[in-house]
Amino acid sequence: MVDLNCDLGEGYGQWTLGEASDDALMDLISSANVATGFHAGDPNLMDRVVRLGVERGVALGAHPGYRDLQGFGRRVIQAKPEELVNDILYQVGALREFARRHGTRLQHVKPHGALYMEAAKDETLSRLMVEALLKSSPDTLLFCMDVSKTCAVAEAAGLPVIREFYADRDYDRSGSIVFARRMRPLDPSEVADKCVRACRDGKVRTVEGDDIDIAFDSICFHSDTPGALAIGTAVRDALLKDGLRIVAAADLHPQTR
Repeated sequence: MVDLNCDLGEGYGQWTLGEASDDALMDLISSANVATGFHAGDPNLMDRVVRLGVERGVALGAHPGYRDLQGFGRRVIQAKPEELVNDILYQVGALREFARRHGTRLQHVKPHGALYMEAAKDETLSRLMVEALLKSSPDTLLFCMDVSKTCAVAEAAGLPVIREFYADRDYDRSGSIVFARRMRPLDPSEVADKCVRACRDGKVRTVEGDDIDIAFDSICFHSDTPGALAIGTAVRDALLKDGLRIVAAADLHPQTR
């Protein structure tokens, strides 16, 4: 079994990002990461995506980012860890209210973009975030990379984690993704083969040309990646063809349901 997740609701007002609609992408996935207003998203979009997720039976998570609409949350903002954690809680709380409005709950929290990558290497930020989530959302899953400080801190503290594999990002020898502002064009069939191999063999090829071990519970692709709909469709079809069940992340952690 594996979860398949994607970032949704990443527009603002009349502005939209990416070629594929949230409606089309929602049909491919088992978990949706919903933008919560700081890097993208607004109250109307949050409400719409939550309602859509409930209608389609897709689990929902908060996708809090840096307060950086202009840079789409992919620029590092210099702020104290305590301030960043308060920003995360503010965003998670906003989406939780929309989830309650539509009779559902938040399955997970997944920091966005540069904030995700900063937490991955910053033990203090990860610790403060985990401590805050343990108090406010102890049964909510935290999405992170297996090799990250976030994962190590959360597991040690008893906060349930979902480890991610990135379909549309490259890896380096450390097991971390290579953060790229401009994506090269991707072949959906190659991305799908990469995901199937990772599931079957637990291996991924790095940018240095090596094969490394990779451990994960969920596969992520991004709605703003060029060709996202074709990539997501190819990945989903390939996983199912290989005999894998695509399930929501909570189904991998029954105690959190």
